[in-house]
Amino acid sequence: MAQRSSGEGTGSAAGSPRPGGFPSGRELIVIAKSETGLRARPEGVTSVTGTDVVPLRDLLASEGATLQPLFGASEERLTAEADRLATTGAEEVPDLSVYYRVEGPEERLDDLAESLRQMDEIEAAYVKPPAELPTQATVQPTKPTRFRLNQLAPAAAESPAATPNFTARQDYLERAPEGIDANFASSRPGGRGADVNIIDIEWGWRFNHEDLVQNQGGIVSGTGSTDLRSENHGTAVIGEFSGDRNTFGITGISPAATVSAVSLETHSTSQAITIAANRLRPGDIMLLEVHRGGPRWPGGTTQFGFIAVEWWPDDFAAIRFAVSKGVIVVEAGGNGGQNLDDPVYDTPQTGFPPSWRNPFNPANPSSGAVVVGAGNPPAGTHGRNAQPAVGEPYVDRARCYFSNYGARVDTQGWGWEVTSTGYGDLQGGPNRDQWYTDEFSGTSSASPIVVGALACLQGFLRARGRSPLSPARAQKLLRSTGSPQQDGPGFTFTPNMSGSGYPQDYPARPATQRIGNRPNLRQLLDRVDDDDDDDDDDDDE
Repeated sequence: MAQRSSGEGTGSAAGSPRPGGFPSGRELIVIAKSETGLRARPEGVTSVTGTDVVPLRDLLASEGATLQPLFGASEERLTAEADRLATTGAEEVPDLSVYYRVEGPEERLDDLAESLRQMDEIEAAYVKPPAELPTQATVQPTKPTRFRLNQLAPAAAESPAATPNFTARQDYLERAPEGIDANFASSRPGGRGADVNIIDIEWGWRFNHEDLVQNQGGIVSGTGSTDLRSENHGTAVIGEFSGDRNTFGITGISPAATVSAVSLETHSTSQAITIAANRLRPGDIMLLEVHRGGPRWPGGTTQFGFIAVEWWPDDFAAIRFAVSKGVIVVEAGGNGGQNLDDPVYDTPQTGFPPSWRNPFNPANPSSGAVVVGAGNPPAGTHGRNAQPAVGEPYVDRARCYFSNYGARVDTQGWGWEVTSTGYGDLQGGPNRDQWYTDEFSGTSSASPIVVGALACLQGFLRARGRSPLSPARAQKLLRSTGSPQQDGPGFTFTPNMSGSGYPQDYPARPATQRIGNRPNLRQLLDRVDDDDDDDDDDDDE
């Protein structure tokens, strides 16, 4: 695939321009009723329970479509894996054997989904919008302003003979509340993430970067995108927690952890989640650097209305599968400017199964993922206010105006001004292996900070011969410790920063718009170091 410069796009079947290297199509997902005993094979669909599937076979043939098990393995293997997990005491192991993906003409997917929903043997059939990187910060789509995240141009100047040490610019490593106290964690045995595996799920990375040499497993499934935008994004993400501990460049929060990737260039989101889960051990960590247009997304190029992917049934099931295996899933909350407590999210998308319940509502079953929001860094970071605002009294740990929020969001990380590998705005030149950024941002930059903090905790526990945190325990600890979220005042975009001819006002962001606390590793290590710690004490603040 030809490489494209940052921001260049191609038209997609879904109708929105998309950068080169991104899968452009929508997905038609089918959930069969378990009693149907459906089996999808290259030669066609059958039933092991004697159900008449001839109408389904004929419909697919008439549309030039095929039905494939969504999660790759045969239905029998998926059922056997669920049974095995159930014997280990895992709770709520989802039945992945009933999920299918329909391959067919894109322009026929909606009609085909409607026809499938009329069949007795089908529980659900729905069309998912394309998944995307969290790369925009647009919360007023009716106005012409488009402030884009991570649209950073590399510096033209040749990089120096020796890369400087940029760790002084990584204030997120420092003491709480400004940082997460990663430097303190690094002084504790295992506190750099030793014996912890992390898999990042998105589109592209540059594993040849000069500061990503140690403990790198590369892409373990799929093919990485050659698009510069996705490559820079993934490189910045893994740099935050996996930058080498050396005398130059940046240092990751958990540099002793082993890091690899599964590519959405090749796999769908739910497929990638299960692939990663099957490569990780209990206590290891998976990062979902992806979001998707939800009920309030107006379509087009804006990411207003984008939400965390767990809202879709197959992604929810895949996350539940990973969590049932003891894998900690860290999920970007999304940059859609959405209140996830809005009742609009209680209404299922057309074609969702009758059993579906809004996972953003804490009263309903949870995916078990750690959902991350984006908060402001300290005022004056890198000598500038992180938001392009007029006269804003800048407040650390206040919700970034683009970040999704609500009771479902567990914790926050820095949503602006993150120093990491990639992009080249801090150090550029012709060699991308020497690029560094000073302005990585979004829930994209917030989520890796949480991943790094969790890796430090798990490494510390493993170094002491103790069991790593379970997903539920990790989630509770993040919600009950840390530097509290603060109120954020309203502000006004300036015309020169917004690109429009007039200022735009954005409302105040009180701490009741929950993105949670910023992790504090000193507190977290003290908590897990207490062998007498009682889970019942880990209630939300």
